Amino acid sequence: MQPLAERLRPKTLEDYIGQTHILGKHKVLRAAIEKGNIPSFILWGPPGVGKTTLANIIARVTDRHFLKLSAINSGVKDIRESIDKAKKQAFFDRPSPILFIDEIHRFSKSQQDALLGAVEDGTVTLIGATTENPSFEVIPALLSRCQVYTLNHHTDHELEKLLSRALETDHFLKEKSIILKESNAIKAFSGGDARKLLNILELVVSMAQQEPVEITNELVEQTIKENISIYDKGGEQHYDIASALIKSIRGSDPQAAVYWLARMLEGGEDIKFIARRIIISASEDIGLANPNALLMATTAFQASEKVGMPEARIILSQAVIYLATSPKSNSAYMAINEAMSSIKKSSNLSVPLHLRNAPTKLMKGLGYGQDYKYAHDYTDNFVEQDFLPEKIKGTMFYKPANNPAEDKIRNSMKNKWKGNYKY
Repeated sequence: MQPLAERLRPKTLEDYIGQTHILGKHKVLRAAIEKGNIPSFILWGPPGVGKTTLANIIARVTDRHFLKLSAINSGVKDIRESIDKAKKQAFFDRPSPILFIDEIHRFSKSQQDALLGAVEDGTVTLIGATTENPSFEVIPALLSRCQVYTLNHHTDHELEKLLSRALETDHFLKEKSIILKESNAIKAFSGGDARKLLNILELVVSMAQQEPVEITNELVEQTIKENISIYDKGGEQHYDIASALIKSIRGSDPQAAVYWLARMLEGGEDIKFIARRIIISASEDIGLANPNALLMATTAFQASEKVGMPEARIILSQAVIYLATSPKSNSAYMAINEAMSSIKKSSNLSVPLHLRNAPTKLMKGLGYGQDYKYAHDYTDNFVEQDFLPEKIKGTMFYKPANNPAEDKIRNSMKNKWKGNYKY
């Protein structure tokens, strides 16, 4: 059985709830729809406000062929195939097909470039949907060929209308005895997201043990707490799975790491979010035990962004497995934390005179830069001198971890600094 949100998806503009600032009487987008003169445009707004629904309605109202791609799992090949289909639809004076691209911000530059020609020559009318600011996520050449319409969260009044419509018109809900006594909790949990609102309503009704089902704030809160992952895969579970990925890398388990990566990709996670987490892990958990890990993670970010999905999954998998199987060290992470903690305790310690810049005669006269020893003038480019403020002289912020790479660092530092630092 289809989810409630899908069963109630509006088919006409009259049934569409919300976004009156662009779809109200005499508003710009509604006028364009009614005239059948649709430009290419991008719908920018949070989840669950009707971007996909609106694109479907426009295609139906204007009697246009509707082609749909999801940027999560479509590549350049899919784009070209859709454009070829659109060209085959071009006959007589029939208007160009609508090419709807969900989450267009996930497309790489090369994928967006592949759209340009077809949008410019009118082979397709592009409707893109994005939750991210298109100014940052859509390439300028494509953005200049599109209008941008902003969609807003549903108001409380609009959410009340959605609830009433569901209870009054849905065939399956009408078969049950349901009393909506309170709606504050269900509206609050939805966060203005119509799809989430209807998912919660359906969940509460399906989990009820008896009829009539009296929907109260208490019932909604209890049901949500027991089923958080069911209704909100983009919320708490989103962070739980990201946490599981990082902890699997830290724990040197490549099997688990690649599994959690797959869970994130299958769930439609933004590849840039995943790649950023991998970069952080490369420095926080591997660090100086294998400095190449940060290079690998950074390259994976750049490569996956350029290639886009679905091929980016291979690049991210390579990076995750490399990190998980790499030796581990959090010494750099601990060092900066120790240093920042020290600064909070004593934030105004003076720079030693011999380390200060001396661009003027006055500063030189005051002793700025005096007695500074230029390391390159000495054997092995090293000479002992103090670089920390006197008050914290000898403090160890960086403590090499026990791994082959940092064992070499420890021995080198011991030889250089003798007893000044206790390596």
